[in-house]
Amino acid sequence: MPSQLEFQPEAESTLELLKKTDLKKLKKVQKTLGLLERNPRHPSLQTHDFDSLTGPNKEKVFESYVENNTPAAWRVFWYYGPGAGVLTIIAITPHP
Repeated sequence: MPSQLEFQPEAESTLELLKKTDLKKLKKVQKTLGLLERNPRHPSLQTHDFDSLTGPNKEKVFESYVENNTPAAWRVFWYYGPGAGVLTIIAITPHP
């Protein structure tokens, strides 16, 4: 069952910035978000726990790949919630 994506302000502002500055990167991010909606464990996302962050209510945060084998490859950070079937996108950013 597809999930609903909710975006934190930082993630929304990154998407808006990419719309103005880097359409190629935006397309890659949109593809990643589409895969997350359908299957957060899709193999190409290489989703794994990201222990350095937690959600606002101590939710486990995950990292999914937008790119790989690229300098400063982009990632999407997200967690399950706040409700059933919802994924909250915390940040869309180059690899920290």
